[in-house]
Amino acid sequence: MKAVRYFGHKEVRVVNDLEKPVPKGDEVLLKIGGAGVCHSDLHIIDGGIAGDAVFTLGHENAGWVEAVGETVKGYKKGDAVLVYGPWGCGHCKPCQQSKENYCDHQSELGYGGGLGLNGGMAEYMLVPSSRLLVPIYDLDPVVAAPLTDAALTPYSAIKRSLTKLMPDEYVVVIGVGGLGHVAIQILREISGSEIIACDVTEDKLEFAKELGAAHTVNSKDSDAAEQILKIIGIKKAKVVLDFVGATSTIELGTKVVGMDGDLTIVGLGGGYYQYGSMNGLPFGVTMTNPYWGSRTELMEVIGLARQGKIHIEIEKFDLEQANEVYDKMRQGKIKGRAVLIP
Repeated sequence: MKAVRYFGHKEVRVVNDLEKPVPKGDEVLLKIGGAGVCHSDLHIIDGGIAGDAVFTLGHENAGWVEAVGETVKGYKKGDAVLVYGPWGCGHCKPCQQSKENYCDHQSELGYGGGLGLNGGMAEYMLVPSSRLLVPIYDLDPVVAAPLTDAALTPYSAIKRSLTKLMPDEYVVVIGVGGLGHVAIQILREISGSEIIACDVTEDKLEFAKELGAAHTVNSKDSDAAEQILKIIGIKKAKVVLDFVGATSTIELGTKVVGMDGDLTIVGLGGGYYQYGSMNGLPFGVTMTNPYWGSRTELMEVIGLARQGKIHIEIEKFDLEQANEVYDKMRQGKIKGRAVLIP
């Protein structure tokens, strides 16, 4: 079986000598249709956060059921499904609430397939439990694969602030990349707030306008905050969604978020913010760093996709091109999301 394997810090190889897994119990074997490539992969590959573990990469996975273990119910060969990414224990309170992304035992279990355990950048993927699958019905697995993160993560972050995203408010989206370009579409469909998009490249700002942003600002401009405040006015933005997470973008967010607003930092850019009780953040602001989303929220995301209300801009690549794709990502040359196809 062919697969993209992580062998340690900065070492990724495509191998062709793995045995095809055989499911047992509640396990399900998938024939992979597509595996999304995410910046989180680079944190693993370049940052070495997975240590000495050796595993198959890929945490945005979709395909067709190939075989099931003897206790699996509700799935049969040929069913098109997504793999829910964060794998919890399945028994604690958050897991019982469908929030395996916040499993009480996450520190003991790891983070899921492609993030320390075997993922889906392979011809086949063994999913440890049928509860981690979500049907996609008539959606193409190649197109749907990135929904598991690139759509689920911004959707869950936006839902946290949905009661504040009223028609008389502004929302600022920083970073129009793999997650940010989907966030704009979700905001357009489920909220009434006016959208301001920020990025450092003009082509992505034009893309943001096509997707529904009412205003765009180049965030590398020295007066980016002043440009945003000129649009918004004195009460500032009710919600800021930062899909970069660098120090500069966090600082930009603190300058434009309004009182009792939400500053949500989704990106893993390694930035920091030094809190001061009498300066910086306006009173009442909630600063959060959400992680992924729940399985039921993934079902809702699939609903949006099946209705044609959101789509993910994808570039398709062969499995053998994995390292080429990672190089393109490092250089910022991927528009939307790259998907590897076995």
